[in-house]
Amino acid sequence: MGTPTAKSPVQTLKRNIWPGLIICAIIGLACMIEGVYFPALSANLLAILLGFAARNLLSIPETLEPGIGVAAKRLLRWGVALLGLQVSLSTVLGLGWGVIITDICAVSITFVATFFLGRLLGIDEDLVTLIASGFSICGAAAVAGIQGTVKATEEKVAAAVALVVLFGTIMIGVGPLIYHLLGMSLGNGATLIGGSTHEVAQAAAAAGIAGGGALLTTAILVKLFRVALLAPVVFLLGIFRRKEVEIIDKHELYQEGTKVKRPALLPLFVVGFIILMFIATLNVIPKPIAANIKLLQQFFLTTAMFALGLGVHIKSLRKLGFKPLLLGLFSTIIIILVVLVCISLGLGARI
Repeated sequence: MGTPTAKSPVQTLKRNIWPGLIICAIIGLACMIEGVYFPALSANLLAILLGFAARNLLSIPETLEPGIGVAAKRLLRWGVALLGLQVSLSTVLGLGWGVIITDICAVSITFVATFFLGRLLGIDEDLVTLIASGFSICGAAAVAGIQGTVKATEEKVAAAVALVVLFGTIMIGVGPLIYHLLGMSLGNGATLIGGSTHEVAQAAAAAGIAGGGALLTTAILVKLFRVALLAPVVFLLGIFRRKEVEIIDKHELYQEGTKVKRPALLPLFVVGFIILMFIATLNVIPKPIAANIKLLQQFFLTTAMFALGLGVHIKSLRKLGFKPLLLGLFSTIIIILVVLVCISLGLGARI
């Protein structure tokens, strides 16, 4: 018998990722199926809760970790890129310029206010940036988009996603409550829910509770335009980060013996998001194919949410302390107030 041929690192990686990746995929698919029968419970929410419970109640074998890492990073980014096919700019424009102005105000004001309060509270800057992005733009997808620019650790990404899930879930009840208490019109109610709820799925759940029908459809469109704002925010943040690196270069600072690498202005998956958004606007993809791609996008996202949940340790959350929770509460209140002010100025959606 000959001497066994040693496996290359690439072969080892390919072999090792499958156990964890398959487990994450099975749970992600199960959560999607649950979402069909119980739409009030977001599939993404369930996935991250299951991941959190599994990490803190069970002993996760070391052999699963490489696949979990792939699901938490690569699948999340693919899910974000495919989300672009759900954002048709022509459809959003049909809601009126008021919605566009409202969404831009909601994203920009909430992001800036959250960022500066987070710095005042002394929270880690990368975590503050992730929280500001997730709460102002589109939840976990925004956290993934920004993570590619700030190069935050998986622990910080998981913490930011956990906060988005927590407060976004609260918004499922708060949005419809405000809508009914203020006696809003359908267009204004849709603008409130779509303009202030963190995740697309959470916005859909809240709009369904509020009344469904035209309100649900419009709220999702309002929310999807906020999703579209992910690309310009990532681009602007990329410029800011590159300038920071240039300052470091001028002072000849090094990190771990290696010169600091300039972050990309736009991560590749965000470029994919933009391209697919324009393809959706051109309306060239047949509806059955678009529907299947949407299912694939949801599958990637729920699988990634379970993997991210597996990255949340109770000990790590305790280390975060009370301040990030306070920042999440503040960010949620700010975005609600901004949208309400815009609605009072007549900038709600036209239905």
